Amino acid sequence: MANIDALTQQFIQHYGGEANDIAVFHAPGRVNLIGEHTDYNGGYVFPAALTFGTTLLIRKRADNHLGLATTNFPASKQFSFDAIVYDETDDWMNYPKGIVNELQQSGVVFKNGYDLLYHGEIPNGAGLSSSASIEVVTAYALQNLEGLPTDTVKIALLSQKSENEFNGVNCGIMDQFAVANGKEDHAILLMCDTLEYELVPFDSGSYKLVIGNTNKRRGLVESAYNERRSQCEQAVAELRPAFSELTLLGQISLEQFNSAKHLIKDETVQRRAQHVVEEIDRVLQSIKALKANDLAQFGQLMNGSHDSLRDLYEVTGHELDAMVAAAREVSGVLGSRMTGAGFGGCTVSLVHEDSVEAFKEEVGRKYNEATGLTADFYVCTIGNGVERLV
Repeated sequence: MANIDALTQQFIQHYGGEANDIAVFHAPGRVNLIGEHTDYNGGYVFPAALTFGTTLLIRKRADNHLGLATTNFPASKQFSFDAIVYDETDDWMNYPKGIVNELQQSGVVFKNGYDLLYHGEIPNGAGLSSSASIEVVTAYALQNLEGLPTDTVKIALLSQKSENEFNGVNCGIMDQFAVANGKEDHAILLMCDTLEYELVPFDSGSYKLVIGNTNKRRGLVESAYNERRSQCEQAVAELRPAFSELTLLGQISLEQFNSAKHLIKDETVQRRAQHVVEEIDRVLQSIKALKANDLAQFGQLMNGSHDSLRDLYEVTGHELDAMVAAAREVSGVLGSRMTGAGFGGCTVSLVHEDSVEAFKEEVGRKYNEATGLTADFYVCTIGNGVERLV
């Protein structure tokens, strides 16, 4: 967790005033343990909140302006609440601006202006949900300080809508939901179509979750993300003669899909749909494995997930594949897969605690040899969702 005293001094240096009227909030990053590219298809995902994320210091101000600054980049600006519009040159500031816009669209009339200072511990572009973390902590803090209800499911939906409509990223609900609703030592089995969820204890015993950052930057908006979404929608349309009520791939079982997949004429579109339906099935199998304390089976399902994302959905790329291949060669690794949207970003591996240091050394060396890039590794602890600290 960030050093709040040091951040408070930075806030005062930037905005002036006193420390005693500064409120502090935190929202985590997230890692998805299994269930990738299933969220916007209305299927199951299995994410967990991390202990590191975004710390927000915020204080009311007398006018109707929004002051935005971060410890991560030098740029800072002020915006009038009456003139909140998307501007590409504002970069990360479009995430909090999008939340303010969404709250205003929903009927919130702000009683105060605010100064905000963000401190992000999530590597930018790593695929651990830095944008969702910013959105959720902003929405929670503003609603809390305005005396409004802080329903974390509604905050997740509002944050997703902001990212979709204000920032133009056609993301599903998983990231915002995990960031808003996580719980220490639990992962979230979430049905993205209905938002029904279950907090599942994640007891990995002597095994650790290790996140490997490829340091290959992803660009979600520029990536093939929207293309994959449209291919899934095409699959649904072609399957509908067999399932008249079908609106999302997550609504049919693997058995039903296999009986009707011949209706999907384009081989690529069929492979995309096959990944989604099989991946949803893997999520459900993984919950059974965890509840039976069968970590080896959970690891095998992680491996199957990555292989499907590589071969059927084609969203891994050279860097992620190189890191996963190196991870699977280390003794004490039960499973390894990409996590997030793909095309760079991070892997997540289940590694015996006695092998963690060897894992970092061996995977780091082999990954560098294969790609020329230097990886970063984080031994990850599962933490809480968004909360007020001070």
